[in-house]
Amino acid sequence: MKVKTSITLSGDLLEAMDARLSDFGTRSNFIEVAVRAYVAELLRKEREMRDIAIINKHADRLNKEALDVFAFQVDL
Repeated sequence: MKVKTSITLSGDLLEAMDARLSDFGTRSNFIEVAVRAYVAELLRKEREMRDIAIINKHADRLNKEALDVFAFQVDL
């Protein structure tokens, strides 16, 4: 469902957007595509930060396991 809204943009941004409308059709579509891409990037960064937090939380245990695995290696 689409909801009508009003936004205010700087003139230079509006000019840059208008110069590229042929790929998007309308200003509304251009802005929607841009905002979706930006939100997707924010969500990706949030997932990465959660993953890093999980890895850091378990880093000591994981590093000990890795060192234990190295002990089983033999020289060839």
